[in-house]
Amino acid sequence: MTPEQASFLKDIFIPGIEKENQTTLRVLQAVPVDKGSYRPHANSRSALELAWHIASADVWFLEGFLSGKFEMEDDSMPADITNAAEIACWYEDNIGTHLGKVAKLPAEFWATPLNFFGIYNFPAVLYLQLMLNHTIHHRGQLCAYLRPMGAKVPNIYGGSFDEPMAPPPGKQ
Repeated sequence: MTPEQASFLKDIFIPGIEKENQTTLRVLQAVPVDKGSYRPHANSRSALELAWHIASADVWFLEGFLSGKFEMEDDSMPADITNAAEIACWYEDNIGTHLGKVAKLPAEFWATPLNFFGIYNFPAVLYLQLMLNHTIHHRGQLCAYLRPMGAKVPNIYGGSFDEPMAPPPGKQ
């Protein structure tokens, strides 16, 4: 892949990630503060564990781009985080700053192959799509937890029962 091709793809993916991050934040904010221990099955992550996984993985991907390598050290949730509202605040504090720096990486970086735990060795830009897929997958899981926890499911790609689609102002 040439740097120009990689830069073209980056310019497509970054706005999509920015939009998805806002949706992810809304889903994280929808998790009831007192329902973090909810899990639909004994083998499932709790709502709090899943919320942390989503938020921390997004930031982890961005940190991987900034360092030029994907390494997993300790991905456990910090002890001082006790509910999804705190995770949402942490996410909001970290995601924009990191994404802004990532968006400024040069075209040559995006064309450079990065090793992903010995599984993949793709040009860096392709991991932006992997990041999106990962987030969307787990965010969908967390959304499936919301209604059984007594929460409202936010509008994501269209209306939900709890947030129906509405026409833009003046188009009613």
